[in-house]
Amino acid sequence: MELRQLKHFCALLQYGSFTRAAAKLNIAQPALSQSIKRLETSLGVTLVQRQARKQTSAITPTAEGKVLLQHADLILKQVTQAQHHLREMAALSRGEVRVAVPGMLGSFYLPTRLMAFRHQYADLKLSLFEGGTRDALRMLEQQEVDIAIITKSDLKPEFDSCLLVNEEIVVAAAHDHPLSSLPQVSLSEFFAHELVMFKPGYYHREWMLSRANALGLTPKIAFETNLINLIKQVVQQGFAVATLLKMVIQPNDNINTISLEPPVFVELHIAWKKHRPLSPADQAFVDFLLRNR
Repeated sequence: MELRQLKHFCALLQYGSFTRAAAKLNIAQPALSQSIKRLETSLGVTLVQRQARKQTSAITPTAEGKVLLQHADLILKQVTQAQHHLREMAALSRGEVRVAVPGMLGSFYLPTRLMAFRHQYADLKLSLFEGGTRDALRMLEQQEVDIAIITKSDLKPEFDSCLLVNEEIVVAAAHDHPLSSLPQVSLSEFFAHELVMFKPGYYHREWMLSRANALGLTPKIAFETNLINLIKQVVQQGFAVATLLKMVIQPNDNINTISLEPPVFVELHIAWKKHRPLSPADQAFVDFLLRNR
C-alpha cells in the first residue's frame, strides 16, 4: 500500500467516477484503474462497486472501502501536516535548539547572545542545559542534546565541530592577597595557597588536579562549589584563590586577575554528531554564535 494509491482511492470516491478523478489527478484513466486494482490486490479485498461505472450514479465504496477511506483520510492529513511542519522548520518558523553548555559560558558568555538569537528567531525554542563540560559531553554522546560546547580535548572522531572561543585561564585573587603582587603566577605558587574549586565532573577542576599531580603536589582545597558567584565571593573576601576563565571576572567584582606562568588558554568548540546532521534551527544557532564570537 502506497501513499500514491491512497490519494488515488480518496480522489475516486470524492469525484465519483474514474473519468473525473483521473482528470483531477492529471493522470490517464487506465492508470487510475490499474492503481486501484493493485491496491485491492495488495489488501486482498474489493474497495469500490465497479458496476456503478455503467450507471449514472457515482461510484460507491464497499464495506471494506469505507473502512479504508477513514484510515486513508487520516493518513493523508497527517502526511500533509508533517510536510507543513517540515517546511516551517526549513523556513525557521518552527523548531527547537537543544544545547549543553559549561557553566562559565552559560553564565557569562552566552546570555546576551542567546537573547539576541531569540530576538532574531522568535519562533524557535531554545532548551539550554548548563553544567560541567563532562556533563555536556555525556549529553551529546547520549543524544540528549543536539549541540554541545566542549573542550578541544573532548573532541572525538564522531563529532563535527567549530572553534567558538579560545579563552585564558587566570588566577583570581583578592586585591590584598599575596598573589596579587605578582606579575604572573606559577602553578607551584598557586597550589601553595588555599583554593576554591569546582566539584568533580568539571574539566577545569580535572585540568588543575592533573597539573598538581604532575608537580607532585597536593592541592589545599578549602571550598568546593559549582556556583560561580559563590566562588567569586570567597575569592573577593580573601578566603581562597581560584582559577577561572578570564571572561568570568567583571570590573565590579573587586577581584584581581593574574596570568599563569606560562599563560594557559582553553579552546571551547561547538560540537554535534556527524551521523545526525544539523537541523535548520540548529544550523542557524551555530551560524549565529560563530558570527558573534
